[in-house]
Amino acid sequence: MRSTLWFEYSGLLLFNIFSCCLFSVALEGPCLQITEQPKQRGFRFRYGCEGPSHGGLPGASSEKNRKTYPQVKICNYHGPARVVVQLVTNTKHPNLHAHSLVGKPRKPHLCPEDFPNLGILHVTKKNVSKTLEDRMSEAYILGYNYGVAIHPDIDSLSGETHIHRELTGRTHKILIRQSAAQQAKDMDLSVVRLMFTAFLPDGEGGFTRRLDPVISEPIYDSKAPNASNLKIVRMDRTAGCVTGGEEVYLLCDKVQKDDIQVRFYEEDETGNSWEAFGDFSPTDVHRQFAIVFKTPKYRDQNLQKPISVFVQLKRKSDNETSEPKPFTYHPQIIDKEEVQRKRQKTLPNFPDYGGAGGGASNMYRGTGGGPTAGGGHSSGGGAGHYYQGYSTFNNFNSSYGYPPSMGGGGAGVKHGECLACPVACVCVSARASAFVSPFPPAECVFEPHLAELAKKHTRALFSYVITGDICNLLAPQRPLMAAQDENGDTGLHLGVIYSQTDAVKNLAQVITVIPGEDVLNMRNDLYQTPLHLAVVTRQKEAAEALLMAEADVTLTDRHGNTALHLAAQQKDGEMVQLLLRHRAALELTAMANTAGLCPLHLAVVANSLGSVRALLKSGASPEVQERTSGRTPLHLATEHDNVSLAGCLLLEGDAKVDSLTYNGSTPLHIAAGRGSPKLSALLVAAGADPRKENFEPLFFSDEECSALDEEAEDDEGYVPGTTPLNMAASPEVREILNGKPYQPSIAVEPQGDMRDLDGETKRALCQCVEESLGGWENLAQALGLGVLTNAFRLCPQPTSALMDSYEVSGGTIRELLAGLKSVGNSGAVRILQEHCMCDDTDNMHTTQPLPGRNHPLANTHTHTQTQSASLFSHILCSCH
Repeated sequence: MRSTLWFEYSGLLLFNIFSCCLFSVALEGPCLQITEQPKQRGFRFRYGCEGPSHGGLPGASSEKNRKTYPQVKICNYHGPARVVVQLVTNTKHPNLHAHSLVGKPRKPHLCPEDFPNLGILHVTKKNVSKTLEDRMSEAYILGYNYGVAIHPDIDSLSGETHIHRELTGRTHKILIRQSAAQQAKDMDLSVVRLMFTAFLPDGEGGFTRRLDPVISEPIYDSKAPNASNLKIVRMDRTAGCVTGGEEVYLLCDKVQKDDIQVRFYEEDETGNSWEAFGDFSPTDVHRQFAIVFKTPKYRDQNLQKPISVFVQLKRKSDNETSEPKPFTYHPQIIDKEEVQRKRQKTLPNFPDYGGAGGGASNMYRGTGGGPTAGGGHSSGGGAGHYYQGYSTFNNFNSSYGYPPSMGGGGAGVKHGECLACPVACVCVSARASAFVSPFPPAECVFEPHLAELAKKHTRALFSYVITGDICNLLAPQRPLMAAQDENGDTGLHLGVIYSQTDAVKNLAQVITVIPGEDVLNMRNDLYQTPLHLAVVTRQKEAAEALLMAEADVTLTDRHGNTALHLAAQQKDGEMVQLLLRHRAALELTAMANTAGLCPLHLAVVANSLGSVRALLKSGASPEVQERTSGRTPLHLATEHDNVSLAGCLLLEGDAKVDSLTYNGSTPLHIAAGRGSPKLSALLVAAGADPRKENFEPLFFSDEECSALDEEAEDDEGYVPGTTPLNMAASPEVREILNGKPYQPSIAVEPQGDMRDLDGETKRALCQCVEESLGGWENLAQALGLGVLTNAFRLCPQPTSALMDSYEVSGGTIRELLAGLKSVGNSGAVRILQEHCMCDDTDNMHTTQPLPGRNHPLANTHTHTQTQSASLFSHILCSCH
């Protein structure tokens, strides 16, 4: 047997071995078999600038104290053989890989043959094409291109290994160069596979009898983010509501932003499983080490008790997962503001009269009577406590005519406090003697101030009976208006909670004349004012009464929400319109709550088109940034895949289409990363730049080792940012970003009769409209398309775009004629009438307002301004 030979050809290794394997397999004849696979993870590919590896590629079963290495054997054969080891791609049809396989010589030994000194040399990205071209040429010359795809014309030439071939034909060189350039574009540099090919000797002493090659399991570069071990390091929350949508910050080991998922799953005792994925886009992955995502909905929204599930990272490309971590889902809180709970509370049952002192004795506990309605001392020998659930504050001074002993001043009294006060009896008139006192007459002491108080109540009663104005009856109760129950609610809070609108109106009128106390804006234990509750319960009349009484709209609840923040989350937008009629509310549009969200952000998240429009109309800035990551309302609309709101912000709010977050991402980055064709097309049509870079590096320079590369003299260390094109999550989105017109999947036929107008008539109408005073803008308003005015201005021919959009929206010739008449364009009216041959013009005239077509932008057609007419046609089609 000749001595073992070992050669290195910059990408493949040749080994001469002696096979003595007598083990027989089912296949007839010799065959090559892998007996020890290489270890798939944990081995790092090295760059040329780093020097040689400190250890060879280990085997799959290798352990710390028992090293193994990749191993092959030739079954059904005894004798010398040559084994060629090459690096190939991890694809269905393997190609030669650009990385180099390196190793050290070793002494020959018998088969099975292992490879203890294999190393993988990483090629930099810019050298992939040239290296691959050399690798292909080398494989062709040596005849080792069997089993790999280079080019169909090259693959058919297998050759003989003991005869070196020359690339004499120019055609072959061109084919190899083209194939290398094409394969380099899609080559994954983070994963390789070993391909073993065995050659047996022929009768002439050459190793030409080729056995079918065998390919190993993939080997992943431990430094590559798409190949490293996944690991969750920390999460800022481990529990959430079953409704999902709660934001979680997750720290992790290195991941690749477009190849990672956050998986929630559960497996019950019966074997049934549930899984869902956290919601985030590539822009929410920060520098490969942090992910900000929103929790998914749990499968059971009616959960009655907390349940534990698991959360883990999952790689899309190879389904690799991290170690799962526990996560708890809690039942949803339906009554977050506790309004329903309070409405279910049982109210006290008041008796017809009390003990001595009469009046409001029903507000007290004990065997004795109670004080009068003015809040005086408790009478009777029992425990003189306030009724459970009510309290008074230190609120009113003696200017009301209530002395300190009556509760009008001094220290306030809360419920539950013992009132050890002197006995007081009221002897006003013969009627007053009807009240039975438990004390001997000799102990009765006449107190003039109590008599005066009784007179005031009597006058209030008479005044109410005569006028019917309940405020007269409530006026003597003003010192008790600040009384709070166990939830901190005043009478005004309770009036709103129980939807007693008339009571709220009357109380508001009485409270406004109380000096020294801001009862109207008192907060309960949840830090809610009556105005907050009126907005939450959607009681417009109650809210309007409170605003008329000058309730403070700037006060916030426990979450930092003003009444405007709460109203913005309601679908119809009517409460927002009500609040914005008051000047103080206009200043709140840029105010952030504790979550960093302004009213316009909340309206977008709640999908409230009415609130968005009301806020924009009142002057709210569409560029306001939420405070966690700097997203504008347009970013949020894009995140929620809401085309209508995005269009509304662009057209009605004139939002900047390339507004930036804190990390420099535009809305188009989000749309492209989430794979949304509609939003991508919409944003590009509005002028978004698909090549605008954010602050996230496209790659990390420490992974390239390019600073030490001899050919990197022109590299000054600049690392480009990531563009929407780099983040495109689907081929369709990439095509849209590259300029391909977007075609909606469903075509909608126009419902009107505008298509009956011929081209010449349309051109004459457009010319006449453009030459008239006010032009197409007035006509757009008259036709109900004023919302698209800003978009029409982007078109080379705005009037033509207006007509096309009106046609697609279902417009009719009758309505167009009425619109032309309303703007006073007699020339266009005459053209249209001549076309329709309509003699009875009076029948065509209408004084009714035109049906509104304030359709939000909901779709798009193309990214160029010259195709804007078609764009808006598709927009309005989608709205129908």
